[in-house]
Amino acid sequence: MERRDIEVFLTLAEELHFTRTAERLRVSQARVSQTVKLLERRIGAPLFERTSRRVALTPIGRRLRDEVAPAYRSIAEAVERAVAAGRGTDLLRVGFQAPAVADLVADVLARYRSRHPGSEVRIREAGFADPFALLRDDEVDVLVALLPVGEPDLTAGPVVLREPVVLAVADSHPFTGQGRVTVEDLARDTVFRAAYWRDRTPLGRPIRRGRSLTTFQELMAAVADGEGVCPLGAHATGYFARPRVAFLPLVGAPELEWGLVWRTAGETGKVRELAAAAR
Repeated sequence: MERRDIEVFLTLAEELHFTRTAERLRVSQARVSQTVKLLERRIGAPLFERTSRRVALTPIGRRLRDEVAPAYRSIAEAVERAVAAGRGTDLLRVGFQAPAVADLVADVLARYRSRHPGSEVRIREAGFADPFALLRDDEVDVLVALLPVGEPDLTAGPVVLREPVVLAVADSHPFTGQGRVTVEDLARDTVFRAAYWRDRTPLGRPIRRGRSLTTFQELMAAVADGEGVCPLGAHATGYFARPRVAFLPLVGAPELEWGLVWRTAGETGKVRELAAAAR
């Protein structure tokens, strides 16, 4: 069995859904079906029971999964260690959806380094428009991102930071003269989507969504120009203070949670060790 065949089998054994398996592995559904058929032909018995409504492992499929999965993980981790040795360092690549959060979770990175002397942690900033691209392109091993994450090919790990929500507004905005700003007030303006979003207020009033922006600096410029307002994590108050933008507490918004996220098919021992350092 080729390594890719094993990866397809184990992912399908976990998902029990051909479409989700194809999405996780970023291959076609036909490729998944073809791989399973070849494995079943090689083994001489069905590995999955397939109907129009469900996919289930056969007894032989369950046995193969239980015996192959630990060995596959061991091989993947051995290859990872060999690659790290070839580089001369134990490298962990960490992406951040918001670069300032790297400072706020420095204790997590410090615990990881203390448990792995000689290891190197390399930090990358994720793109504003598509923060998960670094993960899917295998440019980082793990990403610190806003939770929840509903991507079928990604796994969400432990929370590393919780913080209140503030509302970024132009310093001339009428909201700055209010005693407080609530989630209900979001219906009174255009709202750019960044850290926190809902389609309607608690009383059911629609919230008008602002245009898509490609960088955080574009977002701040649009807010400063009065195009709209934007909910952000409270760390923005200290890290992104700038003329013409005010940050107001947003009453009624739940705390934001930042957590570790990684590609399910690319989970490694280093990723699990960072997750352990975050717990």
